[in-house]
Amino acid sequence: MNTRIRSALGEAMSRLKTADLVGATATIQRALTGTPPQTWTRRKEGQAESAGFKAHGTWGLGETLKSLGAVRTQFAERTGTRRHPAEAGDDDGRFRTRSYRNGAGSLNYKLYVPEGHAERKLALLVMLHGCTQDPDDFARGTRMNALAEEFGIVVAYPHQLRSANSQGCWNWFDVRHQRRGAGEPAVLAGLAQDLSAEFGLDRERVFVAGLSAGGAMADVLSSTYPDVFSAAGIHSGLPHGAANDVMSAFAAMKGNAKTAPRAKAGAIRQIIFHGTADATVHPSNGEALFQKAGVQSGRSPELITGTVVNGREVVRRVVGPETGSATAEYWVVEGAGHAWSGGDRTGSFVDAKGPDASREMIRFFLGH
Repeated sequence: MNTRIRSALGEAMSRLKTADLVGATATIQRALTGTPPQTWTRRKEGQAESAGFKAHGTWGLGETLKSLGAVRTQFAERTGTRRHPAEAGDDDGRFRTRSYRNGAGSLNYKLYVPEGHAERKLALLVMLHGCTQDPDDFARGTRMNALAEEFGIVVAYPHQLRSANSQGCWNWFDVRHQRRGAGEPAVLAGLAQDLSAEFGLDRERVFVAGLSAGGAMADVLSSTYPDVFSAAGIHSGLPHGAANDVMSAFAAMKGNAKTAPRAKAGAIRQIIFHGTADATVHPSNGEALFQKAGVQSGRSPELITGTVVNGREVVRRVVGPETGSATAEYWVVEGAGHAWSGGDRTGSFVDAKGPDASREMIRFFLGH
C-alpha cells in the first residue's frame, strides 16, 4: 500500500473515533480516486448523517477493507481501546470451546452452561457477534453469561472466521447466506438444533440475538428458520433482504436500501434495539425491522412508552395482541451510537450508559 493510501486510512480511523463516518468515507474516497465525495444530507429528528459511497479506480474493495481493518487494529493499540484478552478460567468447563459441522459447513463456538443445569429448566440463546468481534469479547461486553447463570440459559457464541469474511462479519448481505438449507443460516440453525437435542429443549425456549452484522443474521434466521427459533433480539442490525451484495449492503447501512424487506408468514417474535446516533447502521433499519414485525402481527395496536435512563431518553414501542405475548418491541435509544446498550466497557462496541439490552432481551424471550 502506498504512503498516500496509508495516510488516508490513518486519518479515516481518527475520524471514526468521533463517529464521523461521512468524513472517514470522504477521506478514503479522495485517496482512492482523487475525486470529491458525493454530497450528504443530515436527517431530522436526531438521526445520523447519511452519505452515498461509490468505489472507483483499480484498488479493490477487498483490499480496501483489509487495509482499513489492519489500520483499525493499530489505531486501537495506540489509543488503548484494544479488546481485552480472554480472562483466565474461561475454559473452566462452564465456558468452553467446541466445534460443530453439518452438510452446509462448520464453525467453532464458545458454550456457557449455567451451574446446576441438570436440575434447572433451561433455555438456549445463540449469540451472534458483530464484525471484528469474537465470542470472548462479545460475551464480556454483553454480560450475557451472568444473566445465563441467573435465569438458567445455555448460551452459544458462534465464531465467524476471517477466512469466511475478512472483517469477521456474518455474511447477511450475500444471497448464498440468506436462504434456508444453505450457507451460514443452515450451519447456525443446525447448531441450535444440535444443542436443543443435547439439553432436551423445545423450540419455545430457543432464541437468537446479535449485534450489527450478527443482528442482521439473526433476522435472516428469523425468516428462514422460524421452526427452530421462537424469538430474536436484534441490536443495531438490518432486515433480511435489505441487501444482496457488498455495495447494496453499504447502501442499506446508510439508510438507502433499494429494496424494502418483505414480511414472511410465521416469522418469530423480535425485540429490537437501535441508537439514534448510530453512524454505522442507520437508525432507519431499526424502524424497518419494527414495521416488518408490525405487518406480521396483523397490524396489532401499538403501545408507546417513554423513560429516561442515566439522563438519556428512551422510547419503547410494542405491538402484539391485546392478550398474550408481544409480537415485537422496539427500543429507540436517544444519542446512542453503534454499540450494545448497557454492556460492560471491557468489551468492544459497548455503550455502558444503558438501558440494559441484555436483560431486556432475556425478559422478552422468557415472557412468552
